[in-house]
Amino acid sequence: MQNINIVKDVKEIVKAWRKEGKTIGFVPTMGYLHSGHESLIKKARAENDKVVVSIFVNPTQFGPTEDLSTYPRDMESDTAMCNNNNVDLIFYPEPNQMYPEDFFTYVNIDVLGENLCGVSRPTHFRGVCTVVLKLFNIVMPDKAYFGKKDAQQLAIIKKMVEDLNINVEIIPCETVREEDGLAKSSRNSYLDKDERQAALVLSKSLAMAKEMIQKGEKNAKAIIDKMTDMINLEPKATIDYIKIVDEKNLKDVSSLDKKVIIALAVKIGKTRLIDNISEVN
Repeated sequence: MQNINIVKDVKEIVKAWRKEGKTIGFVPTMGYLHSGHESLIKKARAENDKVVVSIFVNPTQFGPTEDLSTYPRDMESDTAMCNNNNVDLIFYPEPNQMYPEDFFTYVNIDVLGENLCGVSRPTHFRGVCTVVLKLFNIVMPDKAYFGKKDAQQLAIIKKMVEDLNINVEIIPCETVREEDGLAKSSRNSYLDKDERQAALVLSKSLAMAKEMIQKGEKNAKAIIDKMTDMINLEPKATIDYIKIVDEKNLKDVSSLDKKVIIALAVKIGKTRLIDNISEVN
């Protein structure tokens, strides 16, 4: 396994693989890898000749009051996980490699980035799209692997690839959860014991919503109201949003008569967590 932090060196390696006719699978991450990331890496390993994992805490997707400086990092553990899963190359650039002093170009996305997390994080998806497009241009993968836990990010990346004619196949991968239902997240490491228990309210409220739908409930407001009531009973939880949106355009729906995403963002103490489920109606 190679560990590379220089853009041009990665491009040279990838160019050589391409000449050999190798297929390339790519897993972009911000590091502090957990079993959710590992599931992406395993899928990439099973489907490609070569696997690249990027580890880059991207500054342009953090707002001025967010946790860029404290975002968890553990390169030694990340390297061990990649090595154990036969990753061929880790790309771990410094910010000045990705954003040199004279960097002026960014990727914006309309509509899909305006709802859900885009309301409280208005610059977030500009940073996500910019860094992902740069990584695609550096790694030149055949397939790139993204988890469904961040449904909005997945939808935006898929649309960016479609709109900008990027020659990569986006592979959505199922959310990996703890045994008690909590979605795996690097930010779970911020939670103390009591907050960790309180965080279960996210997955529990989604499970309740799913049960309501299975019993025939179609009114989006009725479902959101019940989820809101449940989460508000948890004193450590503060709701950012609970939304039921059209899977295609991520706009709010009033009735569940199409394929939707039920998504929420909740602060547990100071830690903001997201989760979602998809339902076909």
